Amino acid sequence: MTSKEKLFILLPPSEGKAPSGSTSTKFKETDGKFGKSLAKQRAEIITALRIENGGSQKLLGVSGTHLLRAQQANLALRGAKTLPARERYTGVVWDHLDLASLTSAQQKFADANIIVVSGLLGLVCAGDAIPDYRLKIGASLAPMGKLSTWWCEAISLTLNKYCAGAVVIDLLPQEHSAAFVPNEKLLNEYFRIDLATKSGTAGGHDAKAAKGRLARHLVTNHNNPVAALKTFKDPKFKVRVLKKF
Repeated sequence: MTSKEKLFILLPPSEGKAPSGSTSTKFKETDGKFGKSLAKQRAEIITALRIENGGSQKLLGVSGTHLLRAQQANLALRGAKTLPARERYTGVVWDHLDLASLTSAQQKFADANIIVVSGLLGLVCAGDAIPDYRLKIGASLAPMGKLSTWWCEAISLTLNKYCAGAVVIDLLPQEHSAAFVPNEKLLNEYFRIDLATKSGTAGGHDAKAAKGRLARHLVTNHNNPVAALKTFKDPKFKVRVLKKF
């Protein structure tokens, strides 16, 4: 890959999210890089969540005050306060990616070139303004059914077109990768990656911090990401290529 070729990094959202946000940018379905392409699907999900009163404990996977917050957020999506996705997502992967500590040029690259696969929004760039919400892509929401299956056609069509001619490094867990079928004819190169222990077993939840550090390594070495996959070092985990073309 030359420095003139583009890199896109696919990451999952986090279940944990920063609350509230800015009133100067209130959410609407057409927001962000993918808003025009996915506004119809986003609107359908927002409507379905309203019918479900924001979602049940079974749908959202939380209880108590966490459930109440999630329901309130899911019922107030249109016009909600927003934060950039990189600030909204607060989970282990995003904490160890730590975009705020990068240079302004690296942050600018990350904002445009890290793409999140989301149960609510379909696709968002790290710099896109998004609301607080809770909805896993592996969940089943009436009348759509399992969201990864329901989203797959729209996400695959939109993402392959957007990333045409680029290198895509896919760091999505299985439930998110189920929503994206990469197109060999459109993408220049594609790598689906996970992190395995030194003995070769899947890293699972324990590898989330390493995944964040790997994403950071790719951002800081984005002019040569294929080499960066080989130079990434972690005391517990190693890069494993699950699929490539």
